Amino acid sequence: MKLLLVDDDVELAEILGDYLGQEGFEVSLAHDGEAGVALALTGHYALVVLDVMMPKMNGIEALGRIRMNSRVPVLMLTAKGDDLDRITGLELGADDYVPKPCTPRELLARIRAILRRSQARPLQAAAESLTVGPLTVYPAKRSATWKGAPLDLTSTEFNLLEVLARHAGQPVTKAELSESGLGRPLARYDRSIDVHMSSVRQKLRADKEFILTVRGKGYQLAKE
Repeated sequence: MKLLLVDDDVELAEILGDYLGQEGFEVSLAHDGEAGVALALTGHYALVVLDVMMPKMNGIEALGRIRMNSRVPVLMLTAKGDDLDRITGLELGADDYVPKPCTPRELLARIRAILRRSQARPLQAAAESLTVGPLTVYPAKRSATWKGAPLDLTSTEFNLLEVLARHAGQPVTKAELSESGLGRPLARYDRSIDVHMSSVRQKLRADKEFILTVRGKGYQLAKE
């Protein structure tokens, strides 16, 4: 499986690339945003790891360019404690983030979690469509429609919407959404789920009466 790692820290990129290579991945490296975008848009990679702070084109701008043309899963590397970069990245369509400095093992775990969810093969019994009001989710195709029109969702956004559709009419906690949608436990003060759900709401162009915020718990799809 091919991964693209985009980071201007050449030494760190090579260390991470070697580690991921030993874990069975074929890793390509790029050291600036422009080169990273060009490679990401070739369609050759299962996932892109993208650093925020880079020359020529920073990671946020590079992510925006990628998302204009591709739904490839993107994992952002952000400065520790920089909530603005994290939220901006998620709003632009990043699937998740890892704060730097990070260990190779932590990065590997996040990569596997995203790939596991984005490439999941549903059971035959679960392959039927799920319809909740004007929303229809197709688990086998990993696609969804709103009022009959296709939705342009990232891998993580689809995961979260599928979980909510399967539990329509019932509240789903943020912890459950993080485990099922992001493939990782919910961290304290982590706003990732909220940002992803805000993005989904915008794409549905629906008011908060369809995706309900359940105070103190999480989210719920209104069931007609």
